[in-house]
Amino acid sequence: MSFNPIVDEDKCAGCEECVDVCPVEVFEMQDGKSVAVNAEECLGCESCVEVCEENAITVEEI
Repeated sequence: MSFNPIVDEDKCAGCEECVDVCPVEVFEMQDGKSVAVNAEECLGCESCVEVCEENAITVEEI
């Protein structure tokens, strides 16, 4: 089973919480926004979803 983390750039406030909480370094900051640069590494734990106060991240099962 694979997962696809999606960041809504319009909602992302650039707090970097998802970058800090992700155990497999899926996210990095680019131009003040979080980007899922290593989406294929996503474990589906949804820690990023839980920590995002802006509700800017969703994780899809693919």
